[in-house]
Amino acid sequence: MKGLPKAPVDPLGESLQLLRMSATLYSRCYFTAPWGLQLPSFEGMLMFHVITLGSCWLRVEGAESRLLKQGDFVLVPRGTGHRLLGDPNAKAIPLFDMAREYPSERYEIIRHAGGGAPTELICGTMQVDSPSAARVLSLLPPVIGPEVSNPAHKEWLQSTLRLMAEEACDAKLGREALLARLADVVVVHAIRSWIEHDPAAQTGWLNALRDKQIGRAIALIHRDPSHPWTLASLAEEVAMSRSAFATRFAELVGIPVIQYVTQWRMQVAMSLLKSDDARIADVAARLGYQSEAAFSRAFKRFMGISPGAVRRTPTLQTLDD
Repeated sequence: MKGLPKAPVDPLGESLQLLRMSATLYSRCYFTAPWGLQLPSFEGMLMFHVITLGSCWLRVEGAESRLLKQGDFVLVPRGTGHRLLGDPNAKAIPLFDMAREYPSERYEIIRHAGGGAPTELICGTMQVDSPSAARVLSLLPPVIGPEVSNPAHKEWLQSTLRLMAEEACDAKLGREALLARLADVVVVHAIRSWIEHDPAAQTGWLNALRDKQIGRAIALIHRDPSHPWTLASLAEEVAMSRSAFATRFAELVGIPVIQYVTQWRMQVAMSLLKSDDARIADVAARLGYQSEAAFSRAFKRFMGISPGAVRRTPTLQTLDD
């Protein structure tokens, strides 16, 4: 009996699907001019802002200043420090110097009264756990906003943003869970929009994900990093000769396939070591290594630091610090 046909592979879609955020903090901001807010850098985080009333300027290092108006959504995907300003010359107050209220553990209200024109925002700061999703975010520009040309898509996005604004104002049961899911939707939409419209997304690793055969190989590596992948086994999976597969993979990805396999295992290991309570031996076993020593040697060779040193490094600063 013939086996079932293989399901279509969408490696880029799989990476975006893993953009489910954790450690989310939402801020509802009520400002009147003059005002300015300085947000610090948050490593391993992404941030977004929705303007629900008024307007403000966004200044992110490495990007042009943007005037954001009511209904606009903007994403700072790499957690870069930035400023939000009621007017271009306003003084920015550091985030943690602003007066705030904490209705719940993951929801805060920030107020600053200058007495002038009002501006209201919803701000979100989220941690990304998946190495695949983190890789996508690392390739994005410092700031992006969704390019929406289809009127139906624009109305859908605006409706979603209005719902976020309503939920942020109302202390209904399940507010934070719903805000988290809505944030997932608009963040993925913004990233997908950038990938579809920006020429910078048509090269390198993101472009390799689009290739029918190389993209499938990458997806297989990402799905099962513990598998003993070889050049031959991956070439067979994507129905290519070993030489043709090796050449195309290196051209599109920029490194040989086995180097990518090892590099990906090390990125997954780094994520596990930072976030899990598993012992180093358990991480080694999960990634297909026969011994902790073999894993430790490979990890230090690729990452420049021992697994034990990663475990001893203090965790990233939380938003509550």
